[in-house]
Amino acid sequence: MNRLLLTFACFGMFAAAAFGQSSRARVVATPTPTPPKILNDNSPVYDSRGVPVLKGGNQRTTTATPTPVTADGEDEVIKVETNLVTMPVSVLDRDGRFIPNLQQRDFKLFENGIEQKLDYFLSTEQPFTVVLMIDVSPSTRFQIDQIHQAAMMFVDQLRANDKVMVVAFDENVQILTYPTNDRFQIRRAIQSADFGDGTSLYEAVDQVLNRELTKIEGRKAIVLFTDGVDTTSRRADFDSTLRDAEETDVLVYPIRYDTENGGSGGWGGNQRRGRGGYPPGNTGGGILGKILGGLIINGQPMGGGGMQGDYETGRRYLENLAQNSGGRKFEADSMLNLESSFSGIAEELRRQYSLGYYPEKVGQIGDRRQITIRVQRPNVVVRAKTSYIVGQSDRRLAGK
Repeated sequence: MNRLLLTFACFGMFAAAAFGQSSRARVVATPTPTPPKILNDNSPVYDSRGVPVLKGGNQRTTTATPTPVTADGEDEVIKVETNLVTMPVSVLDRDGRFIPNLQQRDFKLFENGIEQKLDYFLSTEQPFTVVLMIDVSPSTRFQIDQIHQAAMMFVDQLRANDKVMVVAFDENVQILTYPTNDRFQIRRAIQSADFGDGTSLYEAVDQVLNRELTKIEGRKAIVLFTDGVDTTSRRADFDSTLRDAEETDVLVYPIRYDTENGGSGGWGGNQRRGRGGYPPGNTGGGILGKILGGLIINGQPMGGGGMQGDYETGRRYLENLAQNSGGRKFEADSMLNLESSFSGIAEELRRQYSLGYYPEKVGQIGDRRQITIRVQRPNVVVRAKTSYIVGQSDRRLAGK
């Protein structure tokens, strides 16, 4: 009996202790609220590497909305937007060599003719990412080996920490390798670019500018190997891609190949053949040539006029693409000329000045602003964007 009473007594003590423990309130330390981050509208906003949040003509209203601290004490992301406009600038001498050691006071920047106060200035040598866009349409069929060679020649100008992305396009756009500094992988991707059907040049430019390069931070550029003729684009066009180039901070360097009459452009080799085995723009002469020469198809005369107009449009497109982006257009006349051109491009990309300012007037979405940059030095060449469009990049990022 005593043993039974002792057992009940022990059980009661254990139950009381357990009940007391389970009924005790869970104490959670209340985190000290993080004070709101205050932005000075007159100060640039930088990322963790000291680079402005936005670049190349993007415009946004500066806002900072702090969010409550979560229960586990972690802050949620604070969204920061800014109307700081920044752009890369190359300053060269008359021989095309980069001029180093310029200071902020050496630059003057004007927007729509009104001088702006420079709020941001950077002059450091930095690695960059370049997209090699290779036209593999039928028009480049007999120059594809030279295009491969030229692309690899450009890669040879790069340094170990510069990254390359390789894109080939005919009727479709193919990503052959994403940005990498693995030279073996880059060369293998270039060699795998083989010709196909059609030419969706505008769609290729649109995809690279609006989908691929928006994911990449830092200095960015496109080196575009093409004759400039588009035949199959449906989702982008001449004007839309030129506008995109004007809105971004991506420099475009077109390398134009002359394939108009099967011309080798100084390379030597075979002529390209069009439909029926004749060079494009030539229907073979004779009676058939005279008949087709009088036809109008899609608003273009056959027998030479149509293709000639297409090539002139392509030449003009590449010139405007370079100008709107702040890059330069080159003619693929010979390997010797290209080698010196590639060396200059790599030097420009690696050693640039970055200028930034807050516009006196932000403007409305869609407004085009003209930019003029002057350097207080004699006999210099300044390469930079000449305009930007207010707010367009924001609309595109939001699902334009």
